[in-house]
This record gives sequence, C-alpha cells and structure tokens, in this order.
Amino acid sequence: MSNLQKKVLITGATRGIGKSMAETLFSQNYKIIGTATSDEGVEILNSKGFLGIKLDLNNADSLNHISEKLKEEHKDISILINNAGITKDNIVLRMSDDEWGDVINIHLNGMFKLCKTVLKGMIKSRWGRVINITSASASLGNRGQSNYAAAKAGVEAFSKSLSKEVGPRGITVNCVAPGFIETDMTSYIDEKAKEELIKQIPLGRFGKPEEISQIIEFLVSDQSSYITGQTIHVNGGLYM
Repeated sequence: MSNLQKKVLITGATRGIGKSMAETLFSQNYKIIGTATSDEGVEILNSKGFLGIKLDLNNADSLNHISEKLKEEHKDISILINNAGITKDNIVLRMSDDEWGDVINIHLNGMFKLCKTVLKGMIKSRWGRVINITSASASLGNRGQSNYAAAKAGVEAFSKSLSKEVGPRGITVNCVAPGFIETDMTSYIDEKAKEELIKQIPLGRFGKPEEISQIIEFLVSDQSSYITGQTIHVNGGLYM
C-alpha cells in the first residue's frame, strides 16, 4: 500500500507535536485528517490541505458524532495517532474531581472510543498502525500530575493489551513517550524552572516537535512492521 492510499487520523493536529506530525506525514503524501477543538482550528487545518474535523474528546456527544462520521465517510483510515491531550495540574489533596476526571476522560476514554471506531477498517484490510502519544511522566511520575501520569500510564497498558488483540491482523500498536518538548504545553514553565529541568536532561535541552515526528514517520511505515506493544521514549535521556 503506497502512502497516497493511506489515510491518517491525528487528534490535536493544530499545534505542537500534532501539527509537526501532520505536516511531516503530509509531506510524505499521506492523506491527513486532523482534529481541532475550535472552528478556527478546523479552518487552519483545511488551509494546509488537510481535512479538519471539530472534536472535543471531553464531550460524549461530540465524540459519538465524530465516531459515526468516521464510520460512514472514512472507513479506510489506515493510521490512527492519538495525540490530543490536556494537563490540569494540582497536588492530590487539592485536585478537584473535574481536574481528575477531565484528564482521565480525554486521554483514556477518548482514545478507547477512537480506536474502537477505526479498527474495523484496519482489520478488514489486514494492515494498520495505532500510535498513542504518552509521556515520560507515565514512567517517572511528576509532582502535581497524578492525573496526567495515571492517564498516560493507562494509555501504555491499554496499548500493550490492544497490540495482542490485533497483531494477528497485521496491525501494530505502539506508544511514543516524549519528555520535555518545546510546545505550548511547556511554554508556561518559567526560565528558572526550565534551567533546573534542563540540568536533569543529559542532552542538556528540551526536544523539538520534529524530533518526535521523525519517530512517528518510522512507526507508521512498513519498515516498522515487526515493532508492536512498545513505548518509544524520546526525552534526551531524562528517563532511561
């Protein structure tokens, strides 16, 4: 199957790592469907030559609507990249039910629903790639991120289990776990805190979105056909 025949669904494709992945794969002739949470984001995706879809992973109605749309109009999705995510940091004793529930819902429940939606088409064609973006926090833990670390660890465990279910049908399921990457999600970190974090990274810097995209490009290719159930860490040595 050539890249021109492969349709890729990327959640959270307007910014940061998602944007970089969409642009990288588009440049390699993949057909890109990208999701955004706003109409403005959808317009941005469409302007790049992608197909933009509005999706709120924390809204059951939105998720159900998109699932039905994908089943009807995009049964031929070959590659799913669950990238969209949020953080709502707080220490456990101060964390609200919403701060816990929203993070768990978006990362775990949203991923589950989309995987279930697109897998039938992959099984029918006996080829597919599912890549779930996790985080070094899943392995390291991080103060104030019990919700985020728990969600991402759950994503990794889910991916291992799913890989055993769909592997016989030629579908691989892997995770990519970035460390600190220069994106909107890390832009809130003040310079002093950033300097302290960099001291913990053997390569002495934050990563760049394209350094994640290069791994993704390999994992969606035929060259990665014997890799499944794995978590690939890209963190400059922060976690080994």
